[in-house]
Amino acid sequence: MFRLDGKSALVTGAASGIGEAIARSLARQGARVLVTDSDTAAGEAVAASIGRDGGAARFLHLDVADDPSCEEACAALEAGESPPDILVNNAGIGAVGTLLETEALTMDALWQVNVMGGFRLTRRFLPGMIARRSGSVIFIASIGGVVAVRDRFAYTTTKFAVVGMVKALALDHSATGVRFNAVCPCRVETPFVQRRLAESADPAAAEREMRGTQLTGRMARPEEVAAGVVYLASDEAAMVTGSTLMIDSGWSAGK
Repeated sequence: MFRLDGKSALVTGAASGIGEAIARSLARQGARVLVTDSDTAAGEAVAASIGRDGGAARFLHLDVADDPSCEEACAALEAGESPPDILVNNAGIGAVGTLLETEALTMDALWQVNVMGGFRLTRRFLPGMIARRSGSVIFIASIGGVVAVRDRFAYTTTKFAVVGMVKALALDHSATGVRFNAVCPCRVETPFVQRRLAESADPAAAEREMRGTQLTGRMARPEEVAAGVVYLASDEAAMVTGSTLMIDSGWSAGK
């Protein structure tokens, strides 16, 4: 089950963390993976590592917040190989603060990556998927796209927008054979999170607070989020569209 042989996948923000785990998991299931990121060195290393492990992957530089970068990368992809059967809009950034603590530039930065990044790539590749009457578009949203997270005004706003975009896409286009879904993780133990914890005045207390929002008492592992993406990308999820897959350890249940 959940094999992806013969399918191609594009994963944004795949140089580390959740995106890297998704790229590796898709490759293990037989997909040809395009690792994309604005960090060329790290992205190339991930693609090379997947190749050494027996998977099929290559790297393509892509900054989802930059229109010319997206256009150039998409044009290069279309010129050299088939467009993706699976599109994973994973790239995202965060910010701490309430509305009163959030500058307009910060809000715009999160909007350009978290919302417009997925908009740009989905708009570019959706016509081809519709023509083939097949495709799976997966957005990595967040628990913060389903319930608000304190002191994360900009992040919560953009992730709610991502969940809304997925539902609108599903209503408009699922009859074409293309599916649209969101994965909504709780806090995940990634290099980014570890760096933020190290910057805290009390890293141990900050980590306890992060773990405490989940019923399991721990943060999720990137591989656990990637497993949900593999399912949604597979033919076994043919009846799943417009959904939000909660990988949140009970947070949305009231924790």
